[in-house]
Amino acid sequence: MIREVKGRVWPGGLMIVVLLLASGLTVWQLLSALVSQQVVPIVAWALAVAFVVFLWGGYFVVQPNQGTVLQLFGRYVGTAKDPGLWWANPLYTKRRVSLRVRNFETARLKVNDHASNPIEIGAVVSWQVVETAEAMFEVENYENFVHVQSEAALRGLANQFPYDAHEEGQMALASHTSEVAEKLKGEIQERLARAGVRVLEARISHLAYAPEIATVMLRRQQASAVIAARARIVDGAVGMVEQALAQLSEKQIVRLDEERKAAMVSNLMVVLCSEQATQPIVNTGTLYQ
Repeated sequence: MIREVKGRVWPGGLMIVVLLLASGLTVWQLLSALVSQQVVPIVAWALAVAFVVFLWGGYFVVQPNQGTVLQLFGRYVGTAKDPGLWWANPLYTKRRVSLRVRNFETARLKVNDHASNPIEIGAVVSWQVVETAEAMFEVENYENFVHVQSEAALRGLANQFPYDAHEEGQMALASHTSEVAEKLKGEIQERLARAGVRVLEARISHLAYAPEIATVMLRRQQASAVIAARARIVDGAVGMVEQALAQLSEKQIVRLDEERKAAMVSNLMVVLCSEQATQPIVNTGTLYQ
């Protein structure tokens, strides 16, 4: 792999002074040769002037968070990253590479989750170039490479997890967003390592069941929610009944045999678990009538 190295460049301010002196000297010598009408000095100093003019073409500017890749006849010679005005060999080919943080949103992909349910999923990926040589020379087009590999990683992630968790402790796309985001970031980074790109963040931006099963899955989610709610109500009611019987027995408010306890438990469970308001019936007789 081609690794990034620091390019050999000269400060632009220093080279301006040097080239101004060289320009003044060569022009003065050329004028002197013209006055003396000597052919050889005229040609020599004319070539010197042309060479100095050629050297003026070595200036380039590096902006903040930008790198300039230097090549000499196709061979990579280094990268300049420090912002400012610089001078390098005018024969160098200078190609700019942005080091700023960039982000993009993938297309909404239609894939199957771990349970083979068709879903729609999309993600937002933040990334930046950290190795200019790898970005420029290891892949054909690093921006397109980032987009394609990010979508491929997103497809692979969707196949690893179900949309909803149907078992306790199971990781799902909808419920474990932070864990899924870290997993997605790691998979994208693994794919983009060769391109000199660092992934800063990757998060799911869109997640839904495919339209053909959305209605059925909504009913399933509603049914699961109802079952979970009823189970919680029953657990609470059992605890309240147990507490009521324990307090009645502890404070000796009333003594109940097993049959009466069963009747009381039944009545309390009906009152506590019923979805409708219950209507009490007042017993004006004894407890056993």
